[in-house]
Amino acid sequence: MASEPAQASQYGRTRRRVLVVDDERTIAEVVAQYLERAGYETRRAFDGPTAASAAGSWTPDLIILDIMLPGFDGLEVMRRLHQSTPAATGPERSPAVILLTARGEESERIAGLRRGADDYVVKPFSPAELVARVDAVLRRTSRLDDPADPRPIEIDDLVINPACRTVAVDGRQVLLTALEFDLLLHLASHPGRVFTRDQLMESVWNASFFSDTSTVTVHVRRLRGKIERDPAHPRYIETARGVGYRFRAATRKPSAVGGR
Repeated sequence: MASEPAQASQYGRTRRRVLVVDDERTIAEVVAQYLERAGYETRRAFDGPTAASAAGSWTPDLIILDIMLPGFDGLEVMRRLHQSTPAATGPERSPAVILLTARGEESERIAGLRRGADDYVVKPFSPAELVARVDAVLRRTSRLDDPADPRPIEIDDLVINPACRTVAVDGRQVLLTALEFDLLLHLASHPGRVFTRDQLMESVWNASFFSDTSTVTVHVRRLRGKIERDPAHPRYIETARGVGYRFRAATRKPSAVGGR
C-alpha cells in the first residue's frame, strides 16, 4: 500500500514515519492502515533483515516491532539499531521502539526494555490503542530538543546537560538511550521528590493508560547500571520503598547563585 504524500502534522513538520514490522501480514496491514488514518507515514517489513535494512535507509521516527520474526528476531533488530547509533542523541539517534509480544513472553519483553524499547503491546491488541501509544511515545520524543531548562545539573561526579543531552560520570561520557535520558532528567529536575511508577509512566512515557509499570523498574535498574558506581547501593536514584523513586536531594546547578 503506497503512502500518501507528506503533509503538515500535529508536530509542525512533515508526517512522522512509522515502520511496522510483523511477519503476520494481515496484522501489519491493519496497523499501517490505522496509523495512516491518524496522519502517519508508514512502511511495512515482514522479517528481521528487511526491518533492519528499512530502519537504516528510511530513518523512521518509530518502529512497531514484533519480537518473533523470520531471519532474525526483533531483539536482534534492536541490537543492530543501537549498534549503528549508540549515543541515541541528536538527529542520528535511534528510532523509538514499541514491541509486539505474545502472552507469556515476559522474558523477551524484559530483554527488549533493557535494550531500550520505549513500550510494548501484548497480542491480541486493539489497533486504536496501539495508535494511542504511538502518539504518546512521539509526543515525548518531540520534546527532546527543547528542554524546559537547558542549564546543566551537577551532583558530585555526575553532570547532566539537557541542552546537548549528554551525561558524564567522573568526566567520562555515559551513553544513554533517549528514554533513559528523559527518565534521568525528569528525576534530577525534581530533586528529593518521590515519584510513583504510575506518575513516571505518565510524565516520562506520556502513557497514563499503560497499567503495567514494570517497564519503569527495568529502566531504573538499567539506568543505575550506567551511572552508579555500585548499582546495589545507589547514590543518585534512590528507592522510596513501597512508593517509587526519587533523585538525591543535594542537586545543584552551576549557574545558580546563593545555593544552599
